[in-house]
Formats: sequence, C-alpha cells, structure tokens
Amino acid sequence: MTQWQKSSFSGGGDGDDCLELASAESELLLRESDDPTRILTLTPDTLAELLRRLR
Repeated sequence: MTQWQKSSFSGGGDGDDCLELASAESELLLRESDDPTRILTLTPDTLAELLRRLR
C-alpha cells in the first residue's frame, strides 16, 4: 500500500485540496488530492527541477 504524505502547506482538514507525495522503489509519486487517480511518476532529480521552476 502506498503511503501518501500531505504537503505541509495544505490546510489541516481532510477535504482540503493539496499535493501529496509518496515514494515507490526509486521513484517519487505526486498527485493532487482532488484527483487522486492521476499520478505523476518522477525521479528525485525531476522533482527537484520542478520545485526550482515553481519558485
């Protein structure tokens, strides 16, 4: 079972829309809580680049 971690920038309630991150083998998984079936598979380097560009 995949253990998803909610972003610390998200609100505290269960219904709040947020980004969630999980790890699976050598990959990272990213999804939005309002559409949990759409999952992006990223490498750690790709996620780091995404975060750099979003800043």
